[in-house]
Amino acid sequence: MKNEYTAYGLRAVIEAIKAEKPINKVFLQKGLSGHLYKELEHLVRKKKINCSYVPIEKLNKLSKNNHQGVVALVSPVRFQEFNTLIERIVATKNSPLLLLLDGVTDVRNFGAIIRTAECSGVDAIILAKTGTAPVNSDTIKTSAGAAFNVPITKVDHLKDAIYYLQGSNIQVIAATEKADQSLYDLDLTAPIAILMGSEDRGISTSLLKLANHKAKLPLLGSIGSLNVAVACGVTLYEAVRQRIG
Repeated sequence: MKNEYTAYGLRAVIEAIKAEKPINKVFLQKGLSGHLYKELEHLVRKKKINCSYVPIEKLNKLSKNNHQGVVALVSPVRFQEFNTLIERIVATKNSPLLLLLDGVTDVRNFGAIIRTAECSGVDAIILAKTGTAPVNSDTIKTSAGAAFNVPITKVDHLKDAIYYLQGSNIQVIAATEKADQSLYDLDLTAPIAILMGSEDRGISTSLLKLANHKAKLPLLGSIGSLNVAVACGVTLYEAVRQRIG
């Protein structure tokens, strides 16, 4: 199985970014300066790559080689370009089923969601470039390899992705316990994108306002919410039930 690998050294990481390698995160040593270092910082900001400034001890653990103060974690999965992917799906699918993830940060939850998405026929998973779990070896393992089979795309802002989907006649359904309507009362056979929130705060208010529909799952016990991977599985399989029923 392919695993996340490291790129290290200033020039090597700069070239990896320029080559559009699927980089999960860049670690930069605190306090460094110089022309190449500034060029790398500029590229990281321009491409909106997740970045942390860390002490040299952290970098030494990530790479035993001459890292020159920078190590990048590169995903084993290549992310697809958003507009091209959505255009292809809309052109070839009668009723697309998409999944939007807002701030899911736990890699095992993420891997479980990818596995369920692949099994339930999701056409694409859409993430923000920052603030989400990486696609690394743990994600791949938890997904049982499904991350190699379902298209994954990263966008600068989920808000813009939602506008684009709605402009493509795809309705966005926010799965949230804050809704008044039950998921089971919605028609999930139309072209839809299901929006799931993070483990701790749920869906952000700004995205909730953009959703075409808000829907909740009935909770009959005393706990106020489901684990996001479980909730995602129940929601997706209600869509499957309606579509094959």
